[in-house]
Amino acid sequence: MSASWWQSFDPGWSILAILLTLIIFQLSLMLFEKSKRNSLFHPLITGPVAIAAGIALLPVTFHGYQDRVAILTWLLGPATVALAIPLHRQLPNIRTHAAAILLTTLLGGSAAVAIALAGAAIMGADPVVMHSLASKSITTPIALSISELIGGIGQLAAGAVIITGVAGALTAPPLLRSIGITDTRIIGFTLGLTAHGIGTARAFDIDLQAGAYASLGMGLTGLLTALILPLLFI
Repeated sequence: MSASWWQSFDPGWSILAILLTLIIFQLSLMLFEKSKRNSLFHPLITGPVAIAAGIALLPVTFHGYQDRVAILTWLLGPATVALAIPLHRQLPNIRTHAAAILLTTLLGGSAAVAIALAGAAIMGADPVVMHSLASKSITTPIALSISELIGGIGQLAAGAVIITGVAGALTAPPLLRSIGITDTRIIGFTLGLTAHGIGTARAFDIDLQAGAYASLGMGLTGLLTALILPLLFI
């Protein structure tokens, strides 16, 4: 049976694909809880691995699966907007530190882009790859749009975003604590700035304050990158 059968099914198979994806996520969440919330078993790590294995083993193409679960990708936008709720509750505190937050976003966001481009250049990457990696530290919906706008490859950008998010979510909290930083506002903002959505999910595992600041870091970094990258590459 060829892989093309997946695309030939009627919309009912979209429901099945979405249902299976949600089941995999729920099982991954249960595994995460069983592991006592070990970051290595975070659903955003084990879930995609299980889905990738399923695509590799079954007569299913990646694009076919992607088309069937497109609604889940679309929901990333509303989910990101919903992060404004915990953020609003921290607004008085955020206003107090507005200057430091904006300066940190400018320096951190610029450094993320510069490091990605420098690393790619050192390894001899061609311009298309460099353009794809430039948006690695912003949330997936923005990264896909920006990458294609500046001449990159959306799928490569998405892969870079996932790797960056997972790496940041795993390493940032213990690294910050190892140098004496225990303020959850700082930890959360760092996770949002460097590890976007995956980092923000990890921040909410710490506490609501960390999650709110991670949401702020992710949003500001996405805005900064969306404004600056097109000016640099177009």
